Amino acid sequence: MRSYKLLFRTREFTPLFLSSSLQVAASTIGGLALGTSVYEATGSPFLSALSMFGPSLAQVVGATTLLSAADRLPPRATTVGLAVVFSVSTATLAWPGLPLWAVFAVIAAQGLVASLGGGVRWGLLNEILRREGDGSGDRQDGYLLGRSVFNMMHGVMQIAGYATGGALVAFLSPAVTLVVSATLYATAALCSYTGLTRRAPRASGRPSVAETWRTNALLWSSVPRRRLYLGLWIPNGLVVGCESLFVAYVPDRAGLLFACAALGMLAGDITVGRLLPPRVRDRLATPLLLLLATPYLLFALPLAIPVAAACAALASIGFGASLVQQQQLLTLTPPELTGHALGLHSAGMLTLQGVSAGLAGSVAQLTSPGVAMTVMAAGSVAVTVALWAGRRVEPEGVTRPVRT
Repeated sequence: MRSYKLLFRTREFTPLFLSSSLQVAASTIGGLALGTSVYEATGSPFLSALSMFGPSLAQVVGATTLLSAADRLPPRATTVGLAVVFSVSTATLAWPGLPLWAVFAVIAAQGLVASLGGGVRWGLLNEILRREGDGSGDRQDGYLLGRSVFNMMHGVMQIAGYATGGALVAFLSPAVTLVVSATLYATAALCSYTGLTRRAPRASGRPSVAETWRTNALLWSSVPRRRLYLGLWIPNGLVVGCESLFVAYVPDRAGLLFACAALGMLAGDITVGRLLPPRVRDRLATPLLLLLATPYLLFALPLAIPVAAACAALASIGFGASLVQQQQLLTLTPPELTGHALGLHSAGMLTLQGVSAGLAGSVAQLTSPGVAMTVMAAGSVAVTVALWAGRRVEPEGVTRPVRT
C-alpha cells in the first residue's frame, strides 16, 4: 500500500493537489463574499444562500450536457482553462453595480463549468496515480489514497477559507474579497500550467450533449454501477441534510458540531485511505454507510451538547464509505470513461446534497430540527439497507465490468 510520502513524490500529484487547494480556497472565500454582497444589496436571506450554494444545484444541468468533454479534451489545457474561466467570472462578480440578474447568470455558468471540472480533475488524478505504480501490484490503492488526501485538504481549506474570507469581508469589503478569490483562481491556473504535462484525451471523438447523454446511459445501464451511484448519492446526501440543520438545532454551538463532524470525516479518510488493508476495506462500504446515519437517529431526543458533538464525529467517520465505493466504480468503468464516471458521481452527489438540505429544512419547519435530522437519518439507513439487499440477490455475472 502507498504512503502519503510516496504519494507526494509521484510526478504531477503535487501540482494537481496545490492547484485544487487554491481553487477550494478561492471558492470558499468568494462564496462568502458573494453571499455577503447579495445580502447587503437585497436584505434577503434566501437570495444570499442561493448565491452561495446555487452553483451546486446547477451541476445537474452540467452533468447532462457537458460531461462528455471530461475524457475528450486534453486534461492540462482543460484544467488551466477552467481555472481561468473561474478567475474571470469571479472578477466580474466584483464589478460595482452589477445587476442582480447578471450575478445569478454568472453563478449559473460557474455551476455548469464546475460539473466538468470534477470529471477532469478526478479522471486526471486516477490517470496520474494509475500510471505511477509503486511495485505493490495494487495500483487502484493509489487513487483511493490520493482521493482521501484531497478530501482532507478540502475540509482544511474550507475552514481556513471561511476564516480568511470573514476577516477580509470585515476589514476590507466583499468586492475586494472577490478580487482576492479571482487572484487565487488565476494562481491555480498558473500552477496547473507549469506543473502538469500535456496528455492526450482518454477518449476519442468530439464532446457534445448527445455524447454526454449516450455515455450517461451507458454508465447507468450497468446494474452494479447504477447501484453504486445511488449509494454514493442518496445516503450521503440525506446525512448532509442532517448537518444542514446544525445551526437550527443549537444556534450557539453549531460551530462545535461542524468542527466535530469535520474531525470525524478526517479520521474516516485516514482510516479507509491509509490504514485498512484492502481485504478488510473492500467489505466496509455498507457498514460505513450505516455508521454515517445511525448516530443521527438519536437527535430526536434531548441530547446534551457533548453527546451531540460525539454523535456528529462518530457519524462522519462513515463518509469514508465513498472512497470504497469510488474504487469499486473505477473497477467497473472502462479507462477511457473514468473522467465522465467520476464527474457524474461528483455532480450527482453535490446536487443531492443541495436537494437534501432543502428537504431537511422543510421537514424541520413542520416538526423540529431534531425530528427532521432523525427522519433524514432513517431515510439514509433505509436506502442503504435496500441497496445492500438488492446486491445480495443480484444474479452471478451481472457484476462483471461492461467494456466499450
